[in-house]
Amino acid sequence: MCVLALTLATMTALERRDADVAPIPDAEPDETVLSRSYRALSIGIVSVVLLIAFEATAVGTAMPVAARELDGVSLYAFAFSGFFTTSLFGMVLSGQWSDRRGPLGPLTAGIAAFAAGLLLAGTAAAMWPFILGRAVQGLGGGLVIVALYVVVGRAYPERLRPAIMAAFAASWVVPSIVGPLASGAVTEHIGWRWVFLGIPVLVVFPLALALPQIRRRAAGPVGGEADASEGASFDRRRIRLALGISLGAGLLQYAAQDLRWISLLPGAAGLALLVPAALGLLPRGTYRAARGLPSVVLLRGIAAGSFIAAESFVPLMLVTQRGLSPTLAGFSLAAGGGTWALGSWVQSRPRLEPYRERLTTLGMLLVAAAIAAAPSVLIDAVPVWTVAVAWAFGCFGMGLVISSTSVLLLHLSAPEEAGTNSAALQISDGLSNVLLLAAGGAAFAALGGGTVTHAATNASASHPAAFAAVFLPMAGVALAGAWVTTRLRPEPQ
Repeated sequence: MCVLALTLATMTALERRDADVAPIPDAEPDETVLSRSYRALSIGIVSVVLLIAFEATAVGTAMPVAARELDGVSLYAFAFSGFFTTSLFGMVLSGQWSDRRGPLGPLTAGIAAFAAGLLLAGTAAAMWPFILGRAVQGLGGGLVIVALYVVVGRAYPERLRPAIMAAFAASWVVPSIVGPLASGAVTEHIGWRWVFLGIPVLVVFPLALALPQIRRRAAGPVGGEADASEGASFDRRRIRLALGISLGAGLLQYAAQDLRWISLLPGAAGLALLVPAALGLLPRGTYRAARGLPSVVLLRGIAAGSFIAAESFVPLMLVTQRGLSPTLAGFSLAAGGGTWALGSWVQSRPRLEPYRERLTTLGMLLVAAAIAAAPSVLIDAVPVWTVAVAWAFGCFGMGLVISSTSVLLLHLSAPEEAGTNSAALQISDGLSNVLLLAAGGAAFAALGGGTVTHAATNASASHPAAFAAVFLPMAGVALAGAWVTTRLRPEPQ
């Protein structure tokens, strides 16, 4: 709780001075994100992303043990959905907060909530308090990710934004490889609780490094003190829509996990809440791929949703169909962290800036090809390493697309709209994940995927069609994303 008190006290002290922020001059031509004037800020905010990435990759390893010890295996899925649903609300709240009072408040509050959620989960004596901790974590994560986008939009000139986005992507490389191994060792030798309790202490470093720089470069409302009183109140309609989209997503997840007729009721209620809320929170024209910002937001959702929905089934397919151990199945995706960072680095090269839309098209084609190639290992004659190679190319494509959509969004957003539009980008990402995961999971279960047999014991009793029903439609979604990349450039004025 010391971390929580520290972050809240820092937030209160700094927010009092938000309104008198001086404008930041443009970077010199030879400056980089690690030049003296940007070094502390860059290291601080990348460290925040690094901690979030490490937690995200480590928790999955500890979660089964935690659920078993807390006698909550039947509630296992809610530990993930609780995080997701509250993060959607946190994203919208952070966008409102950042646009009206600056990103300093939501960033520090988000880190505090994230740390508090880890402490709640790590000290839980039963499953429901554990789920509550995960929900608090999700709220903090939603606040932090949008606030970081606003910081990048305000503190860095447009020339340096691709580089800092590439650094965000690179910060996932080490956690994606080390996180599961470290988490497994801690869980086995010390206990699963320390996977959660060990991280909050580490947030002090990025706070101490980044917050003074954020206060100097990016705090306060865009218009300065004159606009602070006018923009102090939040848009209550958007807050209500955020609650609707969070609750609707949660109900849909619940319905997708229980394929009974009675589940149609929460599923229908979830759609009734989610559809109007999504239409209200995303830029007008997103659903029809209107040119410019709406297509950027739509592309982010298509790329993230199709890829993550497919990736979730890769380890299961390798374990049940090809007899790999869970560790080897997980390592088949390990190279993707490096190629994702490489793709993000490639898009950050200044000489490639005029070709950004073409880079996103290439990225989506690589993603579609990787997803379509993955189920080829259902044929015994196909080497199992085919998945690792395909996924490395797919992750390279994702590095091109995800970082580019972030850069394009900030380019197309007015300074006073950066928070709201960044929230829309993250909502598209998260909402697409839950919808496509729910659709893929329902198709998988409907074709007998839940009863697949380990390949080493009875390969003939497995159901490869259940996996094909996940991967091939997701490849089609990714191909649709390649078409959306042709609509990223706004209409000529």
